[in-house]
Amino acid sequence: MRRFNTIAIITADTDEARAAGAALASQYGNAPPEEADVIVALGGDGLMLATLHQFMGSGKLIYGMNRGSVGFLMNEFREDGLLERLERAERSIVHPLLMVATDASGVAHTARAINEVYLFRQSYQAAKLRVTIDGKTRLPELVADGILVATPAGSTAYNLSANGPILPLNAPLLALTPISAFRPRRWRGALLPDHARISIEVLEPLKRPVSAVADHFEHRNIRRVDIAMDRTIDLVMLHDPGHSLEERILLEQFGY
Repeated sequence: MRRFNTIAIITADTDEARAAGAALASQYGNAPPEEADVIVALGGDGLMLATLHQFMGSGKLIYGMNRGSVGFLMNEFREDGLLERLERAERSIVHPLLMVATDASGVAHTARAINEVYLFRQSYQAAKLRVTIDGKTRLPELVADGILVATPAGSTAYNLSANGPILPLNAPLLALTPISAFRPRRWRGALLPDHARISIEVLEPLKRPVSAVADHFEHRNIRRVDIAMDRTIDLVMLHDPGHSLEERILLEQFGY
């Protein structure tokens, strides 16, 4: 008895991904996503994130195969043996961040992020930000291009580019990382428990406007952002044995 009898195929908008999707559909069928036991995503990491967002809260399992560039979240593409690979696949479960960003008009915008939430300056002037953790101010004033909060799954993305730490997938931590910090000079960020509630207030918002981004959802002219992990949502990615997301994050720490 197979775990997965019906497959939905989603492709990136590229010739390579569409051709791969057509080849797989001819062999394994292509059911509507709402009726499928598993979704096979063909593209790069951007498609995987978009697919996870699209089916967030649905309980759908996502198995990605790389038809993009980096493909950090994806499995190797092969046409043969897909059903057998799905049967052997291992689960990687992640939880998104919940962002509530309040703009200059007092309107609250809600979005979720699988990789990171970040604030970034909108003008030539550096942002001024106040950072509060669980109701206690920890950084009265950060002068920087911005700041980000990354999940373990997202710690190898923008966070790593901003010189933040790589977090093992199952570590109960979040990375709080400044983006081009000017003051305090030597502050390089913090590791926080993943149950922490993080609030970032924008100081001088008219003079130094700031945008807030949760993965690919952006809101501008923000006054305050509240961030916490949303444990009510499980996002499940499937990976071939020996190539789990946990293993890939570990390899990143050794330069692979």
